[in-house]
Amino acid sequence: MAEKWKNNKIITLLVIIGAVYFFLKYLTPLVAPVLIAMLFVTMFGPTLKKMQARLHVHRQIGAVILLLIACTILGLLVWILFSWIVGSLPDFIGRLDTIEQQIGTVVRKVCEIVGRTMGIDSDYLESLLLEHLENGIDYLQADAFPGVLSQSLEYVGMIASVGGFLVTFLIASVLLAKDYDRIMNELLDREEFHVLLEVICGIIRYIATFVRAQLIIMSAIAVLASFVLAIVGIRHGVLWGILAGLLDALPFIGTGIVLVPLTIVQFAYGRIGQAVVCLILYGCCAFLREMLEPKLIGNRVGVPPIAVLVSVYAGIKLFGIWGIIKGPLGFMIIYQTWKSLQRRWEGVEEQESDG
Repeated sequence: MAEKWKNNKIITLLVIIGAVYFFLKYLTPLVAPVLIAMLFVTMFGPTLKKMQARLHVHRQIGAVILLLIACTILGLLVWILFSWIVGSLPDFIGRLDTIEQQIGTVVRKVCEIVGRTMGIDSDYLESLLLEHLENGIDYLQADAFPGVLSQSLEYVGMIASVGGFLVTFLIASVLLAKDYDRIMNELLDREEFHVLLEVICGIIRYIATFVRAQLIIMSAIAVLASFVLAIVGIRHGVLWGILAGLLDALPFIGTGIVLVPLTIVQFAYGRIGQAVVCLILYGCCAFLREMLEPKLIGNRVGVPPIAVLVSVYAGIKLFGIWGIIKGPLGFMIIYQTWKSLQRRWEGVEEQESDG
């Protein structure tokens, strides 16, 4: 009998894993706005209740107010950074030829050092690298920026898609805020949904922990990068540091999307010391995230940090770039479902032993 139970549990675990994979792979893209709205209403339910009691506003109006505040803050931050980046582009594009010459000087020196050290023909290596450099500069000047304009219709379609997502999310949030208590009471009255509710509560606790951890990590990296870049005299160092902190949430590239180009530009201008600092800072930011993320997430949700790290890697393999979110989320769904089922199995076994 014990062996039979063991086999049944293994099969149950495999079914749970398969169902979670199917849900994350095929269903979440279709119902993502509604799922995020449900998460939003559940996480901010206590806040909406307080607003209803103290300010005498309906929950759906409270949900709209919270969303408008969040969108306003995020929109202002994005607008400031976007305006700063776009305002810097003409000056950057106008200096591409100068930058090309300066990079060529750096490449020439590096090739001479590599040639002497490794016994390689430095002239051939230099010509090869400079050819790729010239092709890249020509692409930026002739193809890349005009290409952005020629593909404007695609960007309009992308903006429309994002807009549709946000509108659906807003409407779903308002509707769920109105009927949330009724839905939850109906689920609580049905015992077969108790496992589902336990899993939902566990996932919400995980997501709240995940968001908090990301905010802490991004803030720490933004402060570190801003301080270091300002100290070494990088122009607009504080803004570059804040941008690096915000983009650090992106998997793999993260702060590299800011610090690597900064390193190259500093090399091109002959500021070797500043370039080395930017490169070291990039490594420090990556190390800081790898050190903090598993601890901040794993310790608070009761799972080993290594499990969170493995789930991120597995998620990226299975779902691509979105695996950075879907991997840990899928692991937590499986983990919470298995824990809830185990508690019920233990209760059944105790009842059978008492009987």
